[in-house]
Amino acid sequence: MRVLDLTDDLAFNGARLLVGLGADVVRVERPRSAPLSRAEALHWHAGKRVVSAPVDPDALDRLAGQADVIMESGPFGELRGVRADSGAVTSRWPRAVHVVVTPFGTTGPRRDWRADDLVATAAGGMAWLGGKPGGPPKPPPREQATQLAGAHAAIAALLGLIARDRMGQGQLIDVSAQEAVAATLETGAIAWIHAGRYPSRTGGVYEHVAHRVFRAADGHVAGGYSGSDRMWTDLLAWMAECGEAEDLTEEKWSDPVFRWRGREHVDEVVARFVARRSAASLAEEGRARALPWAEVSTATSLPGNPQLAERGFFVRVLGAGLPEEGVTDVGFPLARLPEDGATGIAAVSEDGATGVAALRRPVRLTEPLPAAAEAPWRSERPRGRRDGARGPGARPLDGIRVLDLTWVLAGPYATKTLAEHGADIIKIESRHRRDPTRFAPSMRLRPDAGIDDGGYFVNFNRGKRSVALNLRTEPGLEVLRRLAAECDVVIENFSPGVLARWGLSYDRLAELRPGVILVSMAGVGQSGPWRNAVTFADTLAAMSGLTSETADPGQAPEGLTFGLGDMVAANSAVLAVLDLVAAGRGGHVDLSQLEAMAASMGPAVLEAELGEHRAVTRPNRHPRMVPHGVYPVRGDDRWIALAVQGDEEWRRLAAHAGLPQPASADLEERRRHEDEIDAALAAWCSERDGEALAAELQGLGVAAAVVATGRDLVEADEHLAARGFYPVLEHPLIGPVRHEGIVVRMSGTPGALTAPAPLLGEHTDRVLKDLLDLNDEELARLRDAGALE
Repeated sequence: MRVLDLTDDLAFNGARLLVGLGADVVRVERPRSAPLSRAEALHWHAGKRVVSAPVDPDALDRLAGQADVIMESGPFGELRGVRADSGAVTSRWPRAVHVVVTPFGTTGPRRDWRADDLVATAAGGMAWLGGKPGGPPKPPPREQATQLAGAHAAIAALLGLIARDRMGQGQLIDVSAQEAVAATLETGAIAWIHAGRYPSRTGGVYEHVAHRVFRAADGHVAGGYSGSDRMWTDLLAWMAECGEAEDLTEEKWSDPVFRWRGREHVDEVVARFVARRSAASLAEEGRARALPWAEVSTATSLPGNPQLAERGFFVRVLGAGLPEEGVTDVGFPLARLPEDGATGIAAVSEDGATGVAALRRPVRLTEPLPAAAEAPWRSERPRGRRDGARGPGARPLDGIRVLDLTWVLAGPYATKTLAEHGADIIKIESRHRRDPTRFAPSMRLRPDAGIDDGGYFVNFNRGKRSVALNLRTEPGLEVLRRLAAECDVVIENFSPGVLARWGLSYDRLAELRPGVILVSMAGVGQSGPWRNAVTFADTLAAMSGLTSETADPGQAPEGLTFGLGDMVAANSAVLAVLDLVAAGRGGHVDLSQLEAMAASMGPAVLEAELGEHRAVTRPNRHPRMVPHGVYPVRGDDRWIALAVQGDEEWRRLAAHAGLPQPASADLEERRRHEDEIDAALAAWCSERDGEALAAELQGLGVAAAVVATGRDLVEADEHLAARGFYPVLEHPLIGPVRHEGIVVRMSGTPGALTAPAPLLGEHTDRVLKDLLDLNDEELARLRDAGALE
């Protein structure tokens, strides 16, 4: 697959992910106001060939004509391949799959607005969720907004290739960074839709699960006691064995409702227990007891993680001026199948040792190498249209059936994305294995909601069919095996070995359904010394190093209060499915959610190895942009984010706001006066209306946006409303209800939200009759056997 990379920071991650999938990527360099650091350039562009000399329009057209995918990003007005004639937005290269990532999308009243990562997290609602109560909002570290936009761009590229295979034509695909963020808030917006409230800054305490960061004797750990009843009873047993359970052994604390109401006290007792132990010993004992606890790692310590090292996660980057053996970088979120069609789940280690028929991921990459515009590609020719296409279809995944064996967030988020683009999702669930998003009152968002109309479940399971199967019965398992034989894709996020015990190992699935795609989404993967670790989103963030970077200078890490890791892993699972569908073959993908999260650390590990540590003196500051921050505006707890991306922008802002610094000050001069600039900006902004000020600054060419709450996104954002980002579906119990919308907007084969989330077991009879040809008598026997519960 040939990819022409015309991206800026907004979509660096998209092109990098395609490098990890084996694409032949040629980058056309573009001017920058400030150069990338060595670590950034190696991380984002290793494995590519780079055309650095200026490329005229004719030469760019020739390169585009030789590519399968063109990935372009930046402010709308600076795109080179998009035309806007008579209001219609079209591609200059219509034969290609042309993926465009902009701050706010290619349509709508704010399409010309600018954004960096900070401004995108503000506009998309993510910055609002981070930080301490009373303090300024703070987005997750390591440019998560632009990484999310890039991940959706990579998904878009593969969807576009699949659609081209089926329909024989390219198309323009629109990805908005704001929408990529707004779709990745967990309850950030849907709590407003379903309950008329929205989560706010808590300093790292989760709103709907009892998890947080605790201080250990020598560091910090992430963990808690939500989830199944066992998470609480086994933690309590551990504390009681040590004589440190205090009053929590009293019968009243066994009631989950009472325990939730008394969470503050429970947390205090758990905190005292944790504080007496080292972080490493707590994590080790937690893994031994199958409890979700993890040490908060740092970028410096990450390469020493035995789980990541044994699975060959890290990549060595070779280049001029680097040690002969190269330097260590985080790897890619998933491994590819070998090109010879063999399958397996073992990782490739750096010395080449493998398990059976190992999956591949890049072990070494070279620094970005120079290329001439005339002949930059390594591959002999473009990928072209694949043989054996399924024929025309309205959406890329029409006709593909997915057996969904997932629960909570990571897996359901992946399958809802596949559903948006045409896949038929058959969700297997049961009263005997209670998905917390259906059954846990704290996750229903609305106090009076039941198992079928909880907002969390409704949002992330739309467009699926529900089949109720009791997999504790042999008849239920037999029905599951028969259903698997009718599905093209199986996605599961059980602990390693569960599927095999049900008689559904990959080898058995491949016998039942030749060419089947199996994606296993275990927390840390199917192999390795920690393979049986129980993980939650917060423990994965802690293991990955991300949590450590939520700490303000000189303070403890706060962690994240939403399931970012789940949704990052979900995007990786979607990529895995699409990669194999586009290749026209099956295989077993061993997707580690930890590896997906660690891959989102950006250049952090390289920075540590190269000695390029970011000197952060205050939250929200940036090494290449001054001013860059979040400032109060008029109103209660209202804020604006802004980012000055160059000297000319600074001069315009300084003149407009009457700031005391000389308008000629360059970046280094501004950095020396950053505290003064921030204080002056805070005073100036605090007297102004946020929405009006954001529009005013954007008119000056300065990236800015109000820090949006969940209510702002759903009720007050005219741009999201104009783009229809919160479409309404008619739910049988709730009635008309808004849902978070589709991020990847395809011009030729658009996605759709076709149906609300199912009631528990709503489609059991219909699916079993249609796919397995069961009659009413056979269904009655299965019910009598307790198999359809």
